[in-house]
Amino acid sequence: MSLPPEKASELKQLIQQQLSKMDVHGRIREILAETIREELAPDQQHLSTEDLIKALRRRGIIDDVMKELNFVTDSVEQELSASPKQPASFDKQSTLKKTNIDPTRRYLYLQVLGGKAFLEHLQEPEPLPGQICSTFTLCLHYRNQRFRSKPVPCACEPDFHDGFLLEVHRENLGDGTRMADSTTMLSISDPIHMVLIKTDIFGETTLVASYFLEWRSVLGSENGVTSLTVELMGVGTESKVSVGILNIKFEMYPPLNQTLSQEVVNTQLALERQKTAEKERLFLVYAKQWWREYLQIRPSHNSRLVKIFAQDENGINRPVCSYVKPLRAGRLLDTPRQAARFVNVLGYERAPVIGGGGKQEQWCTLLAFLCRNKGDCEDHANLLCSLLLGYGLEAFVCVGTKAKGVPHAWVMTCGTDGTVTFWESLTGHRYIHKPTNPDEPPLAEPPKPLHPYRTVGCVFNHQMFLGNCQPSDAVENCVFDLNDESKWKPMSEEAIKSVCAPGATTSLPPFPPLCASTVDASVTSNEIEMQLRLLVSEHRKDLGLTTVWEDQLSYLLSPALASYEFERTTSISAGNEEFQDAIRRAVPDGHTFKGFPIHFVYRNARRAFATCLRSPFCEEIICCRGDQVRLAVRVRVFTYPESACAVWIMFACKYRSVL
Repeated sequence: MSLPPEKASELKQLIQQQLSKMDVHGRIREILAETIREELAPDQQHLSTEDLIKALRRRGIIDDVMKELNFVTDSVEQELSASPKQPASFDKQSTLKKTNIDPTRRYLYLQVLGGKAFLEHLQEPEPLPGQICSTFTLCLHYRNQRFRSKPVPCACEPDFHDGFLLEVHRENLGDGTRMADSTTMLSISDPIHMVLIKTDIFGETTLVASYFLEWRSVLGSENGVTSLTVELMGVGTESKVSVGILNIKFEMYPPLNQTLSQEVVNTQLALERQKTAEKERLFLVYAKQWWREYLQIRPSHNSRLVKIFAQDENGINRPVCSYVKPLRAGRLLDTPRQAARFVNVLGYERAPVIGGGGKQEQWCTLLAFLCRNKGDCEDHANLLCSLLLGYGLEAFVCVGTKAKGVPHAWVMTCGTDGTVTFWESLTGHRYIHKPTNPDEPPLAEPPKPLHPYRTVGCVFNHQMFLGNCQPSDAVENCVFDLNDESKWKPMSEEAIKSVCAPGATTSLPPFPPLCASTVDASVTSNEIEMQLRLLVSEHRKDLGLTTVWEDQLSYLLSPALASYEFERTTSISAGNEEFQDAIRRAVPDGHTFKGFPIHFVYRNARRAFATCLRSPFCEEIICCRGDQVRLAVRVRVFTYPESACAVWIMFACKYRSVL
């Protein structure tokens, strides 16, 4: 295998550095002098290369060099799974295992060296080899780089042993030749966001902890290496309770030529905290003043859902505008409607609450939402709004209520022609808003609105926050002319920018990029289909029925499933005529065909089958009795970013009609 010239020269340089470090040249000179003195006859003037190599091998020099160089073959499994870029990994002596490292860039090597005091799992038994058990996975985000650890069994002392190579970028992107020095890196305030996810034996995920790790202490440590313990706190109502401790080790690569004093690092961090606290204090003073003015317009405004701050998973109050930011999906999503479909297939789960007493307030940071693959309606709305802003639309999150006064959040876009469209992030449905004119005479039967929304208290995005100050907050009566201050009271855009603009404060969680799916759609579709066939056969056997599968009929169901997903993504129905024609040809005269499609956002076949049996239509097909009964099932998995999936299943049967 030939290396490109730049890699070859880089490898030569590494070997040369290692040889110099071991003083191999000096040792060779000593052995050469000794060999000439002891082994050469007086009349012999020439020492051959073979003689010298034999002498070096005899004294163990060559073996020592090979051990120190520690070459590793390409077949070594990469320890890290990272996206969007694959990192290099190091061993304990910082000897390169992989050479895909840019020597002109500065890297931070973060090692997680085990965990302890995860007391919730104190009684957890040791998993047997091959046994499926609950696992912990650690997800990291740092400056547009995302990493995921290997899953480890849940235990009181989980066996985390992973390394992540984080590239420390420079702010001035045009200056690609200079390596970032200590002073430059001290000004990089982005933390490393760590999210710990628990996955149970059924594949259900739970958010265990979310932690912002300050890494710059390594800049003031000797040799650019430092170790620390990180105490992870719980989330939501348990945000003050410790869930466990991680042992972390930091190492700068290449090593720093000049380290800063710990006092300088601590002073910088203290100044940043002070500056952030002052900005947040001033914004809070402004928000209180704005709220007082809003209440003076109309006393009934006190009962409207005007949400200026929201608690994140760590129980920290943040301005709602900081949860939204224009987000570009790269080549992972092509259209705004496809983005809406992606957000819709992420699971919906209300924030867990211990005991009764209503809804628990928790807006998740984007990384926590994506890693868990599910969240509340606010999380979905914030992500969809961010994606639509990325596509260049004027998008806002609306906070209000739906039927029965249940608090809800959805997305609104305002077209250049004045068209107002509501996007329901949990279903992917879109509704055109047509306000009723309160001055017109009332109709005998007012038209029922197509959308499910009842009231709206405020709308916001990353730059604007507007409180609804119209006489009625009923959505059907509202006019969404956001420039009319008699209808919508705005907050100062400068005030919002002071705490919500990127880099405005060090407490703002950075937005991670989306990751491509790691799910193989064809393989997963086949696996679920085989499992469902087995479950159907077992179910029919329990009923005393035989099962005959017809593969051709199963295959003919594929176009229908593709058509259903296409319609969900584009709101356009296509391909139904061909499907119906193919089924008519496949079903002989005197036979009856029945089909039942159903849609899921999870890949658990047993759970899907149990849900299908609860439908009388589906149960009728699965338990079909008659003459010449032939069954069919087709599964089609459609993958989206973050390994989110839309799973379409269709059960069908054909049989001879007997009167």
